[in-house]
Amino acid sequence: MKKEILVNCSEYETRIAIMEDDKLVELYLERPQSERLVGNIYKGKIKTVLPGMQAAFIDIGYEKAAFLHASDIGSLSRHETRFEPEYVDEEPPAEVVRKSRRAGIETVLKEGQDVLIQVIKEPISTKGPRVTTEVSIPGRYLVLVPDDDHVRVSKKIPSWNEKRRLKKIVYPLRPDGFGLIVRTEAEGKTEADFRSDIKRLVKLWGRLKKSWETLEAPAAIHKEEEMITSIIRDIFTDDVDRLLIDDRHEYRTIMSYMRHVMPHLKDRVDLYKGETQLFDLYKLEPEIEKMLERKVWIKKGSYLVIDQTEAMVTIDVNTGRFVGKGDQESTILKTNLEAVKEIARQIRLRDIGGLIVCDFIDMLSRANRQKLSDEFKNAFRNDRAKRSILPVNEFGLVEMTRERIRPSLTHQFSEPCPNCHGFGRITSRVTVATKIERWFNRAKIDGRFKKFDLVVNPLMAETLIGNGTNRISKIMKIHRFKINVIRDTILPMQDFKVYDTSNNTELTENYKG
Repeated sequence: MKKEILVNCSEYETRIAIMEDDKLVELYLERPQSERLVGNIYKGKIKTVLPGMQAAFIDIGYEKAAFLHASDIGSLSRHETRFEPEYVDEEPPAEVVRKSRRAGIETVLKEGQDVLIQVIKEPISTKGPRVTTEVSIPGRYLVLVPDDDHVRVSKKIPSWNEKRRLKKIVYPLRPDGFGLIVRTEAEGKTEADFRSDIKRLVKLWGRLKKSWETLEAPAAIHKEEEMITSIIRDIFTDDVDRLLIDDRHEYRTIMSYMRHVMPHLKDRVDLYKGETQLFDLYKLEPEIEKMLERKVWIKKGSYLVIDQTEAMVTIDVNTGRFVGKGDQESTILKTNLEAVKEIARQIRLRDIGGLIVCDFIDMLSRANRQKLSDEFKNAFRNDRAKRSILPVNEFGLVEMTRERIRPSLTHQFSEPCPNCHGFGRITSRVTVATKIERWFNRAKIDGRFKKFDLVVNPLMAETLIGNGTNRISKIMKIHRFKINVIRDTILPMQDFKVYDTSNNTELTENYKG
């Protein structure tokens, strides 16, 4: 499989696209105004302990209190149990787990107490970040777990012999007072690779411990690496053919990281210098636009309908225009199997998490339902998120849960609709502003026009030229354009129109990408 990572940087957002066989399968987005919290470590102060919920709320200096459940407290969980090296892949006995959970959260935590915690889930909707006391620090090949003494190997490494080899190398290297988790990327690596990783991680822990001792709660004592670096650390493995980035400054940062952490892969990193925008070159902008749509067309005229609510996500499969050539059952099976591939792709691409219910077209044959179940599970083999998938039931439904660490991309690209009081969502003003910026970047490459009338909703105009960041002025300065912003109260907030000032010809569709 051909695998590429494309990194597109601008002043207002960074996007990372994961490509498999020239097809977009994952997209990551980071904006300056939306700080990432997952992986950050804080010295927090307990605000409230709720024995009835077996949970506590902790002040970490964020606008919303962090949520800590009893199951995420080390002394109440299975991590209280220690293992000898030959049993590191086994789960603790069930009775040990039950016994450790009998102690209530109120016996462990008190209001006003300082506590070391790490964010494991981003704030979503009205909820604050979710945290754990089981702090861990990821490296390239290993994860350092303070105040522990076990060694574990990733379940994603399939070979038992390789697991034994890795344990044999890593266990003698384990520093006193620390546990280690061997990551999937460690497959085939040597003792020298692990030694350098451990040295860097233990040094980092020393700095964190010092910050804990000197800072007053609430305080951030460690922040996760920037998105580009963390994606490279976690995804840029030996099976990636190429990483292409369009920003010189970030390219230098990546190369510096590569030389220190994974020098054998640095030759696969290239700086993109072409005039055509990187995502335009790979024709990704239309794919990203489709990602925000409710209806997704599949081959031969069938389609999906994807609806996201607070409680769950539903995906409905429809035959549409596809009538098939065989009997009805075989036509339905073909439609369902085609739908499976696109459902898996859309779930990964949109980063949908939580409870997901897929409504396939009913099939009478039990063998066909089993075939659909097998294909559904196989379609997620490259998905890095934790998930649980139930078999197809008699009603044609597949229920699954998927790890939800951050809001879905649909939510990141949109905002509540001001006209229906939050029952629906529209493309966010920040997303539209970035689209407008890319529109003018394409117009600059074409070079035929210099003076424009930009028509937008008044709220959109405020986003473009107000709030202390005049994006239109910056565009005019960079490209030497003259742009006149015209406010139109009738135009929907997510739309914009551009005209050639000299003859009032509309140019909107010319450079939409």
